[in-house]
Amino acid sequence: MIKNIPDKIANRIRWGYLAAFILLLISYIISFISTQRLISQTKWINHTNEVIHDLDDVLALNNKVESSYRGFIITNNEQLLNDYYEAKNNADSIITRLKSLTIYNPLQQKNLDTLNSLMKDKFLWVDNSILLFDSSHKISVPLIQKSDLEILKIKEIENQVLKSKHDEKQLLQTRNGEITKYSDAIKVINIVSLLLAILLTFYSILTFNKENKAKKEADKKTSDFREQLEMRVEELAALNIELIELRNIEKYAVTGRISRTIAHEVRNPLTNINLATEQLRSEIPESEDIRLLFEMISRNSDRINKLINDLLNSTRTAELSYVNASINEVLDSSLKFAQDRIELKNIKVVKDYDADICPIKVDAEKIKIAFLNIIVNAIEAMDDYGTLHISTHNKNDRCVAKITDTGKGMSKADLVRLFEPYFTTKEKGTGLGLTNTQNIILSHNGSIHAESEPGKGTSFTISFDFA
Repeated sequence: MIKNIPDKIANRIRWGYLAAFILLLISYIISFISTQRLISQTKWINHTNEVIHDLDDVLALNNKVESSYRGFIITNNEQLLNDYYEAKNNADSIITRLKSLTIYNPLQQKNLDTLNSLMKDKFLWVDNSILLFDSSHKISVPLIQKSDLEILKIKEIENQVLKSKHDEKQLLQTRNGEITKYSDAIKVINIVSLLLAILLTFYSILTFNKENKAKKEADKKTSDFREQLEMRVEELAALNIELIELRNIEKYAVTGRISRTIAHEVRNPLTNINLATEQLRSEIPESEDIRLLFEMISRNSDRINKLINDLLNSTRTAELSYVNASINEVLDSSLKFAQDRIELKNIKVVKDYDADICPIKVDAEKIKIAFLNIIVNAIEAMDDYGTLHISTHNKNDRCVAKITDTGKGMSKADLVRLFEPYFTTKEKGTGLGLTNTQNIILSHNGSIHAESEPGKGTSFTISFDFA
């Protein structure tokens, strides 16, 4: 359920943004097309204005031709004909440009053909009138008659130019309408795009708030689940340590019973052996060989008796003299007894004591022995220039000491048997040191736990109740 809520919100967000993107894309495409058409119509309007301007130039040339011709007739000044010939030449170029500009428009092409024909007739008439005037240098009746005809031709040209301008202005009006239409369309598209952007902004804010809220809820649930899981793991770890300690206590109790049983069962026949040996020693004549045999029996009997005593001492509940002691001072005292070994192997000792730690109620001398056994084992497990780290701290209202070495470590199989009597990984070890250490610590209602990995050293954690 927790997983489905973020998925639904994420899907809604994706579809919302996709729809907004498509709408904005469509509006931008339409806006682009409208803008291109608007630009195109603007070019056509400029084109139409240019045509109208050229038509106005045709009217101006027509008037210029008329004024030049009449000035020549009236003043007989041939210099005025220069303007006429210039206007005649310009008229051809303007008509040619107009036909080029309106090549797409058949109606205007027809109008321009008519205008071109009228202009040529006009120029032909003026040329003939000039020749007629040059022959007599007088304003004759035929010349006056030609003037009346000229007025008609001027009117025809003006009417034709006005007709072409009217058609072009109608086209201009149509194109202005198109520009207005596309401009309005662009305005509408821009307004719609703005509204879409505003809606998308609000939608983004809403979806972000929803997603953020859902994410916070999911994070909180995940955090709560993680905390519960960590708490369960810690509980399981604590229970596992407690179970290991209970097993150690159980093994210690079983070992004690077995030790006492073995001591009882072995000492009785051993006493009989010793008594029989003494009896034989008094009855058999002494010789070198017999003396060696009796010494061998006596020596091995004493060795067996010592092993039994050591075993009993390592598993017997000792009488304790409790005092309030600082665990830091007890550890320092144990280190002093091992100082020669530390200096011999150049071991680096790192202390990490809690200076404000409360005192513990223990038999200080016996606890020193327990710590010394662990420290000596750590030193012997390390090569020269190793590091011995000793720390104290408060954990779960108990005083905890931790002794860690950088030695060769132990396998899991050896770690399980670590506190068993006569189990040792050292060539000359008795296997009773850690058994005795465990006995001392358990007698103080404390706990001892070892962790080790081959090649990574070993760590002993010892805890006591505070005084």
